[in-house]
Parts: sequence; structure tokens; C-alpha cells
Amino acid sequence: MDRASQDCPAPVALVVEDDAAVRDLATAVLEETDLGVIACESAEAALSVLERPDVTVALLFADVRLPGAMDGVSLARTVERRWPDVRVVVTSGASRDARLPDHAVYMQKPWRALDVLVQAEHATVAARAA
Repeated sequence: MDRASQDCPAPVALVVEDDAAVRDLATAVLEETDLGVIACESAEAALSVLERPDVTVALLFADVRLPGAMDGVSLARTVERRWPDVRVVVTSGASRDARLPDHAVYMQKPWRALDVLVQAEHATVAARAA
């Protein structure tokens, strides 16, 4: 990484998924965008990334079901409160959870790569405008 990249970090897509195969697929799709990608398997790990001063998260792409004390809905609500500029996409094989924040995008599993790319583009444009 060059010094310019360190001074102004590229916006990141944060993938939070406990299923390694789905996490790897989402990561591969998002690596085709202008966003950097960080993947983790729990909400607690995601919060650690979000709190890092050297990382600018533009997109949170999280499953509803996650291991640990916090699920994807709670993570989405926390991100909405603490990082309101982050675009939040929550996925699930079940129907949309009524507890999701209003601004969160819900994506039914199995999701389409094109839909993920569209959300990444929205996040990239918003991050550049900020």
C-alpha cells in the first residue's frame, strides 16, 4: 500500500456472514467493485472493524443470523445509530425482520450478485460525496 492510500483509505465493504461459503461468495462479488473488502463471521468482529480509525466502512453487508451475542438486526441498528453514513444491507433466508432499521436494505437469500453490486455502487457514490 502506498503512502497516499494510507493517508486517505479507500472505502470498504464489510461482509458479516457466519457461513464461510456465502461469505466467500459475497467477498468475491464485492471485490469486483471500487470498494475494499473486509470479511468477518460475527457482529462483534464487525464492530471492531467499524471502530478502527484507519478503516472507512461504506457498506455493511450482513446476514441476520450470526454467532455470538449480537445478530445481524442488532448490528444494523447499532450501525444506524453510530455510523449513519454507512449503507446497510441485511440478508436472510427468512422474511424481512420488522426490527430492521428503516434505512436498511433487505435482501432475500439467495441474493443475486447484480443486486449486491448495485448496493455497492450506491455505497461508493455516497462515500465519495461525503
